[in-house]
Amino acid sequence: MKHTTTAILLAAGESRRMGQCKQLLPLGERTALARNLEALLAAGVGTVVVVVGPNGAAVAAAARRYPVQVVVNPETDSDMAASLRVGFAALPATAAHVVVALCDHPLVAATTVATLLAIQRQLPGAIVVPICAGRRGHPVILPRDLLAKIVHYPTLRDVLGAHVAAVHLVEVSDEAVVLDMDTPEDYARLLQRCPGHSHI
Repeated sequence: MKHTTTAILLAAGESRRMGQCKQLLPLGERTALARNLEALLAAGVGTVVVVVGPNGAAVAAAARRYPVQVVVNPETDSDMAASLRVGFAALPATAAHVVVALCDHPLVAATTVATLLAIQRQLPGAIVVPICAGRRGHPVILPRDLLAKIVHYPTLRDVLGAHVAAVHLVEVSDEAVVLDMDTPEDYARLLQRCPGHSHI
């Protein structure tokens, strides 16, 4: 069986702290969702599963403009682990490793994702985690069998904590791996990093 490069993009957040749908906020010429999807696809990810929330029809419609699969986490106010379980259930059988990406980290460069994937290919049993200026970030790449354990743990952090020996930290210069977008203040900071012209 030929293994495929697969990602789960978590885009089910209700954006309560933001006050509006953060997945569809513009950053330059593209939305946060579009930037995430284009970075994953440009990095060579073959299959992307986008998890949206029960009120995420607009996010789902925007995601379907790309060659991705959209699935719905039906639980309102559920946590990241619940969305990961929904995404995991939709993975193709050929997915040996999974990139777990967060829609609220929208400025991660395609080259950064490609670097992490290259490390994963060298260390197929590792959990690959980017680190910038001493801070761990996203996306994270996990072997499928380890991600499957999200069924038994409350958070992804707990999965990583239970498999510390498998974690491989990769130093990157891309500060976007640690820059999330949860509040209007976060959004303003990220906008300052986004020229109006299109780039990945």
